[in-house]
Amino acid sequence: MAPHHLPFYLAPGSGTDTLMVVMGVFLIGTVLWVGTLYWKLHSLPERMAHKTHKLQFEIVAVLGLISLFTHMHIFWIAGLLLAMIDLPDFGTPLRSIAGSVEKIAEAAPASDAGEVQAEAAVAPPPADKPGPAKEKEHSHA
Repeated sequence: MAPHHLPFYLAPGSGTDTLMVVMGVFLIGTVLWVGTLYWKLHSLPERMAHKTHKLQFEIVAVLGLISLFTHMHIFWIAGLLLAMIDLPDFGTPLRSIAGSVEKIAEAAPASDAGEVQAEAAVAPPPADKPGPAKEKEHSHA
């Protein structure tokens, strides 16, 4: 009883609804695309810190996870700011100094150190000898 020419958006009585199938595929594709975009945006601070080999990479990663599970965006913003800031590396120079001091300590023989301590204990402190009195300098201006 239906007319022979129906518009494309109306499903025929014996077939599948083409518009519904197309919209279903479009909806699934859009949800996957938006989800991927969300994950990329959410992991932006972590990727920035990892790419530049920041020392605070672990802190940025934890802030990202906290913001993901608590839905508090301030943690994501803090992670983004921390990923953008370059903190100075104090650990490497201090480790270098500590290594140099260990090498110096190992290089000094133990017997010399004992002799130096024994000489320091035996030798009397130098007496203040009265020296020639310094004359005041006069400026000729």
